[in-house]
Amino acid sequence: MRVLVTGATGFIGREIVRRLLRDGWS
Repeated sequence: MRVLVTGATGFIGREIVRRLLRDGWS
């Protein structure tokens, strides 16, 4: 359970960071 939650949170976190970087740098 914890592994799945951590993996999902990490994946979502990366997606958010990528979007923020694209909006900020571009």
